Amino acid sequence: MNTLYLVIPCYNEEEVLPETAKRLRGKMTALITGGEISAESRVVFVDDGSRDRTWSLIETLHREDSLFSGIGLSRNRGHQNALLAGLLTVKDMADCTISLDADLQDDLDAIDEMVAKYKEGCDIVYGVRSARDTDTRFKRYTAESYYRFIRAFGGEVVFNHADYRLLSKRALEALSEYQESALFLRGMVPMIGLRSDVVHYARGERFAGETKYPLGKMIALAVDGITSLSVRPLRLITLSGLILLLATLVLTIVFVTQHALGTPIWGWRIPTIAIFGNSGFILLCLGIVGEYAGKTYMETKRRPRFLVDRVLHKDD
Repeated sequence: MNTLYLVIPCYNEEEVLPETAKRLRGKMTALITGGEISAESRVVFVDDGSRDRTWSLIETLHREDSLFSGIGLSRNRGHQNALLAGLLTVKDMADCTISLDADLQDDLDAIDEMVAKYKEGCDIVYGVRSARDTDTRFKRYTAESYYRFIRAFGGEVVFNHADYRLLSKRALEALSEYQESALFLRGMVPMIGLRSDVVHYARGERFAGETKYPLGKMIALAVDGITSLSVRPLRLITLSGLILLLATLVLTIVFVTQHALGTPIWGWRIPTIAIFGNSGFILLCLGIVGEYAGKTYMETKRRPRFLVDRVLHKDD
């Protein structure tokens, strides 16, 4: 019988953790009693350096029920690093893992279908939102633009999929071979290339607390995704430079021809606009190149992506 580990990154989740644990206990108990997963299956909360009572709540849950385990990071490292820390810590204990958020927005009933598809031979099962009816119009537009933006710049992502996914032990072993520090798991997992499928689900409202991914963090995650997965922006810079040079050449020919024919050229405005336009374009290009140079610099340092400070598991 397959052992399933649920991996849930947590950052300041004291408001939702008791209810999250209650619902996860019900789901895991139903799967175990139904013979779908082993009794050795666990729910693993990964505390990403929370500043509230999140870790003490995890300790309490573990003392009261061995179903719950905990991993505490030494400091806040961000959602992607916390998630990877949990996955890599349990990869040798579980036959498969499912990662999900602590805010109770992911439909837990999708776990049943994910497990079924794993038993059919899938190594990766993506949880994909079937609709965004609960989002505001602005949130819906920015979220869908986010996926299109990443795809347009060369990132391979599953549309409307965040980090709700099942990974087999085989997929986790493959993921552990990726050593980059700038993590974008939504783009890294499709690169593994093993057999995959999707499960559609309706995402609900957050039970309590505030979202840990406001617009600013989503933009930062998109930039990380693009610059970590693709060099297409660099190629677009080259293409844009060639187009700009060609346009400059054409304009030069036009202005010289007009001057030769006695047509007055449009005063100081043309060189001023050209200077400002070129300056802005050059600064933009330097910024994009700087993003890649900065990531290369960070990768060469080979710093650890996370440090596990403490682990609560089984009878610990």
